[in-house]
Amino acid sequence: MRTEPESALFLFAHQDDEFGVFEQIFLERQAGRRVRACYFTTGVPPGDSSRRRNQESMQVLGRFGLTPDDVHFAGEEIGIADGRTVERLDSAAEWLAGKLAQESVAAVYAPAWEGGHPDHDGLCAVATAVCDRLSLLPRLRHFHLYNGQGCPGPFFRVLAPLEANGPVTRTSIPWRRRLRYLAECLSYGSQWRSWIGLLPFVALHYLLVGTQTLQPASPHRIGVRPHAGALYYEKRRFAQWESLCTRVQAFLVGWRAKPACAVSDEMQRCDNFRLPDGLAPTQRKP
Repeated sequence: MRTEPESALFLFAHQDDEFGVFEQIFLERQAGRRVRACYFTTGVPPGDSSRRRNQESMQVLGRFGLTPDDVHFAGEEIGIADGRTVERLDSAAEWLAGKLAQESVAAVYAPAWEGGHPDHDGLCAVATAVCDRLSLLPRLRHFHLYNGQGCPGPFFRVLAPLEANGPVTRTSIPWRRRLRYLAECLSYGSQWRSWIGLLPFVALHYLLVGTQTLQPASPHRIGVRPHAGALYYEKRRFAQWESLCTRVQAFLVGWRAKPACAVSDEMQRCDNFRLPDGLAPTQRKP
């Protein structure tokens, strides 16, 4: 009897964040796993339409072999606008717990805790907390987008891990795929202002470095300032560290204190719930 292949679940804050894991998506597909992508914000301000951004990412992912059924716009379902993830951490965590109930998950990928964008760090906290509660931390890996460590003024580093987040796995990308991925970065026309700044640094990475980097989950890092000096989202005035940290810490305390039955309720909404390899939700005392 034919069985559903294990899934690789990719968690993104915005429609275009997949640029940070193009190679890993390719490798997961090559390994025969079904790749799923979930976007946790609408990618646009409150009240604006996300249709164009959704279409852009759908077209990119389609070229990697994903179908519309493989892509989920959680931000639209639960109403999280661009820049608002840290205000809805509980809602995002409940949605993710429910989603994990539907999958036989071989791997989960989420943005790293790096101080680049508050939505990225918020989703990192959610993914780490939920996977910790469900005993899936060994299957969670963090990917890198951008951060301001050691950079003066408005400058930033792209696809560069923070050493404080743990050991780094680096996979060399063949030249043909490097050029393909660089071309894919031209697919986000709605975000041309952002990509004017991003593209030169992404190009330098592919031309001079050419690696996919990942780090293991590091629960002890969540709630700790990502790096010394001003964070990139502080420089851009997207958020202040103190405010974000307060919200994340409050979420972590509440999530850890949540009775196991409450987490199970989210998972039991799906009839085909199954954690891989006999794993069971972690039992924690309130």
